[in-house]
Amino acid sequence: MKAKIKVKVLALGCLPIISNNGDWIDLKSSIDFDCHAAQSGTLKNTTIDSTKVKYRDVTTDVYKIPLGIAVKLPDGYEAIVGSRSSSSIKLNMFIPNGIGIIDNSYSGNNDEWNYIMSPLKAVSFKVGDRICQFRIQLSQKATIWQKIKWLFTSGIEIVEVEDLGNKNRGGLGSTGVN
Repeated sequence: MKAKIKVKVLALGCLPIISNNGDWIDLKSSIDFDCHAAQSGTLKNTTIDSTKVKYRDVTTDVYKIPLGIAVKLPDGYEAIVGSRSSSSIKLNMFIPNGIGIIDNSYSGNNDEWNYIMSPLKAVSFKVGDRICQFRIQLSQKATIWQKIKWLFTSGIEIVEVEDLGNKNRGGLGSTGVN
């Protein structure tokens, strides 16, 4: 028996496909998008432990790239979104906080998944470009029965649906800042 991930496609061509070449599932950009390079400020001087040091403040923008899908995970699961392993080398981009976590309750028809990233150099995406990946895992709120069910699953299956049947949670940051 496979664990079923219900996916509502919000943008054509964004249905995730499970590949036999890896354990994580690739996610695609739903828009054409250009990201600006990180910018360095003016050269500054400071003293650290009696040593004069020159440095520049570097700023980079944080982008939210829509992935064109809303998802209902199996009960007791959560999703971890991360950069593809080659993204930092090929595209010089990263997720500012390392990973993205998508709670099971983020499962309404309009709760679109996004990729939050910061580029170190200018980069462009086209619709359908694979830009990040995800995996599912048991949530800390999983019941003992959900954990036992997980032990007996033989993988996961993506099922495209028209309606996820859940209330919209309201987007990124909907659980609050504090």
